Amino acid sequence: MKSRTCRVEGILIVQRRAVTAVLAAAALLLTAGCSSGDEEGSDGGANASPSRTESGSSPPEQAAEDSPPAKGSVEVVRTVTEGLNTPWGLAPLPDGDLLVSSRDEGTITRVDGKNGKKTEAGTVPGVAPAGEGGLMGLALSPEYASDHMVYAYFTSESDNRIVRMLYDEKKPSGEQLGAPDTVFRGIPKGTNHNGGRIAFGPDKMLYAGTGERYEAELAQDKNSTGGKILRLTPDGEPAPGNPFDSPVYSYGHRNVQGLAWDSKQRLWASEFGQNTWDELNDIKPGDNYGWPDAEGKSDDSKFHDPIAQWGVAEASPSGIAYAEGSIWMAGLRGQRLWRVPLSGTEAAADPQAFLEGEHGRLRTVVSAGGNKLWLVTSETDGRGSPEDGDDKILELEVK
Repeated sequence: MKSRTCRVEGILIVQRRAVTAVLAAAALLLTAGCSSGDEEGSDGGANASPSRTESGSSPPEQAAEDSPPAKGSVEVVRTVTEGLNTPWGLAPLPDGDLLVSSRDEGTITRVDGKNGKKTEAGTVPGVAPAGEGGLMGLALSPEYASDHMVYAYFTSESDNRIVRMLYDEKKPSGEQLGAPDTVFRGIPKGTNHNGGRIAFGPDKMLYAGTGERYEAELAQDKNSTGGKILRLTPDGEPAPGNPFDSPVYSYGHRNVQGLAWDSKQRLWASEFGQNTWDELNDIKPGDNYGWPDAEGKSDDSKFHDPIAQWGVAEASPSGIAYAEGSIWMAGLRGQRLWRVPLSGTEAAADPQAFLEGEHGRLRTVVSAGGNKLWLVTSETDGRGSPEDGDDKILELEVK
């Protein structure tokens, strides 16, 4: 059984279901403050029960939508591949193979979708991994069939940035990536809270989730790209129709690592909380999501409330995906996959947890079409308890 690991004020606690062993050692906190998510929060499970909150912004078509059942199911169909080091971003290729990034190695690897064989595409120059930073999100160009461009979000020596590279699979292993073309730079970097998820939306614009690098005030500063969801053209310019005539699409975020669109082309995002609440948000252009003035649901009407929230010990959410009428959310510290059935921009039922503690920390979840998902574990990121085979990509069948 996979171990569960958390850090509580510098003391490492390792738990197993059958036997609990406590090893205490003096340790210094690497960064100031206590927080959730990748930082293994310190609330020890306070406020750990999931709850629903209303967004108050349901679209007119909501009543006509069919809601998914209150209870779903998850089956692990197979292990696609294993032996990955700090996997982070995942981009499915048109032929069914997968591109996966290594946060700490700065490499992109191609995984055969049928037999799991790994082939290194190449190393992304300029990546400076440290803490939670490194090579993170991946996305294929909306014109990939003709331009073969792969986009990547990574931490450099000076900032977080987004680049694009020509991917030529006909070249020798390790030499298949072209020189990176920087399309957007200047996103604040830090040891933690670097964001990192990128995705192209139904409008063919590039969306990026960023973090506030432990400077909470950046989230409310609309002139900063930290603590935001950005919306860009494929060339990195502010996308037409953005609310502030800038790259900023929404603000007041702490650390966004999950982006997905539902069947009605509505954008959803997961967000790490501090000590109390992690969030799933429906994203509206120009809206303020509260951080640092609000964490979770707020009584202040100027903040957009999450549609679901979790105690930080049960979630610490990274990637999200949409399938079968629900948002599926990967939990790092929570070591489980959450299902949130949707009715418009509300949760149709309470969130439901799957795979709790079975595969360790879960980093990324991506739609594989229909009722299938790809799920990436994250036990080798320095906060897990890696076992033989870690890290892995799993294929799931969900309802």
